[in-house]
Amino acid sequence: MQRAALLEAARTLLSEGGTEALTFPALAERTGLARSSVYEYFRSRAAVVEELCAVDFPVWAAEVEAAMGRADGPEAKIEAYVRRQLALVGDRRHRAVVAISAGELDAGAREKIRAAHGGLIAMVVEALATLGHEQPRLSAVLLQGVVDAAVRRIELGAAEDPERITEAAVAMALRGVRG
Repeated sequence: MQRAALLEAARTLLSEGGTEALTFPALAERTGLARSSVYEYFRSRAAVVEELCAVDFPVWAAEVEAAMGRADGPEAKIEAYVRRQLALVGDRRHRAVVAISAGELDAGAREKIRAAHGGLIAMVVEALATLGHEQPRLSAVLLQGVVDAAVRRIELGAAEDPERITEAAVAMALRGVRG
């Protein structure tokens, strides 16, 4: 129960202020726990982020996979892959996933997160192979780079409307996957 409350507080802190806002005093204040109690559940901020990713990333990935499953044909699957990820940018769970790039994560945590991210990329490999890409895994990684760039642009509060960024990313992805 306390662990779930701490994770929910961490999501809120991350969505409101990014990784800088995720501190043990802030977690304690949000949950009504003593700061020392927070340490009973997590040894560091990195451990909080790692657990959030372990809990939230599979849910997030399942949403992308479901959107792709509803799409008909490889190009539609690729479009769903891009659109769903960008639609999730405002989701509080996404903030935790974005926080995975925090430099304080240890090598083991980064490897777990890379493996989970690899699972997301693997979702689109088959669609790219169906379209005839000679190196569908490489194409999938590059496609994810387009998505990641659009995510950063949206999160920065760029001058462009998020919908415009999404449309540009989809257009770039689809033109690129057609080769």
